Amino acid sequence: MILKRSNPDEIHQNRCFLIKDDVADSRIPLNEEEHSYLIDKLEKEQRLVEINRYSSKLLIVGIPATVDENARLEAWRRHGNEVAQWAKKEKLQSIEVTSMLESTEQLIAFAEGVILGSYQFLKYQSKAEKLRSTLQEICFNDDQLSEKQMEYLTVLSEAVYAARDMVNEPVISLNAEKFGALLHQMSAEVGIKAEVLGKEQIEALGMGGLLAVNKGSIDPPAFVILEWKPENAVNHQPIVLVGKGVVFDTGGLSLKPTAKSMDYMKSDMAGAAAVAAAIQIAAKNRLPLHIVALIPATDNRPGGNAITPGDVITISNGATVEVLNTDAEGRLILADALCYAKKYDPMLVIDLATLTGSAAMTLGIHGIAAMHNECGNLYELLKSAGERVNERLVELPLWEEYDEMIKSNIADMKNIGGGEAGAITAGKFLQRFVDYPWIHLDIAGPSFLHAADHYRTIGGTATGVRLLSDFFNSLVLQTNSETL
Repeated sequence: MILKRSNPDEIHQNRCFLIKDDVADSRIPLNEEEHSYLIDKLEKEQRLVEINRYSSKLLIVGIPATVDENARLEAWRRHGNEVAQWAKKEKLQSIEVTSMLESTEQLIAFAEGVILGSYQFLKYQSKAEKLRSTLQEICFNDDQLSEKQMEYLTVLSEAVYAARDMVNEPVISLNAEKFGALLHQMSAEVGIKAEVLGKEQIEALGMGGLLAVNKGSIDPPAFVILEWKPENAVNHQPIVLVGKGVVFDTGGLSLKPTAKSMDYMKSDMAGAAAVAAAIQIAAKNRLPLHIVALIPATDNRPGGNAITPGDVITISNGATVEVLNTDAEGRLILADALCYAKKYDPMLVIDLATLTGSAAMTLGIHGIAAMHNECGNLYELLKSAGERVNERLVELPLWEEYDEMIKSNIADMKNIGGGEAGAITAGKFLQRFVDYPWIHLDIAGPSFLHAADHYRTIGGTATGVRLLSDFFNSLVLQTNSETL
């Protein structure tokens, strides 16, 4: 999507006006009849009002003033998506946006909704061109958005699109090796240092969790290390992102049994896609933050010499795990990555994972289950970012009592805790491998949708990308080298 300022010498045929508090602003170029029509629709609480002049189209968009600022931003994103669908239906190639709002942030949110709502995954559609949305550009009237703001929107939307593409790509064309190669290529293009470790290197590091999950596959695993380290980084210790990269999850020998439980498991690498896209944003925006992303990648299949319930494996820090359910595999590969993160002496580690059905059942598609240890104000900073971008965090406890649920009779721990508190016991398992400030985000619910939810289109949503991007901006804006 091209974002640019309107040319004052051009007359746009398709114009969109954003109005404040549902007030029919006199600056909208309407005749008396059209003005009366607009007032009538607004009084009936219609938030999108179309004026069809046949040779041109006007769309007036407004929201009520009775919600808080974060809710207003989300309302504008959702209206942006509605405009995207309107433009698709009308086969428009360009729209001009004129904002009568006092807040630039609301205009940005609206544009974000238009762009993200326009996303389509048509790679495997034989009639892709016929299905493709015609909208190619958004023109902003006057100087309502700066070049920097438009550039940021472009970078953000490209990253979201990239993460969605990765999640939507089937495993037949994106196994762990190909995933690693793709991330290496993407990173090299923007100045991110990238290294993809193969099976022999993973074995040398003793990553028993990643190797165990991979034993049922004919495709080798990969461990991807991405690093953005600008010379002007304000953090002396890096932020480390860890993303679960199970490119397909059958459940292993503990085969997924229920309807649709396996059908969309190409999405089990959504955490990996999110952290890879987030570090791309940091690099493209030249953020002065030292960031590392670690991605353990494999598929989880019941073939070959697959691990069996009852097996005991050894994680790279020497801890032993009794594997009682091979479908609780994500925590095994994350354990190795969390151990590896220690070598960076991180200021904070954030892991993102489609980890448990428990989190999805608890929060549905609208929330992220979050757990953390002592990390100063960083969790609150991340939570505030989630409120702004509507990727909201719901904190779950890590009470000591839950440790009892993952005790094993023959190993240091077992990989499942029972039928209750599944998201929490998964978090408790991961907690065993961290001794630094850490936040765990279980994105199982919102990471993949079976029906569109406004600008979160069907399929991969790229949950976590916008959250991390806003969090990075907050760190740059609100802290300095002394506090980091």
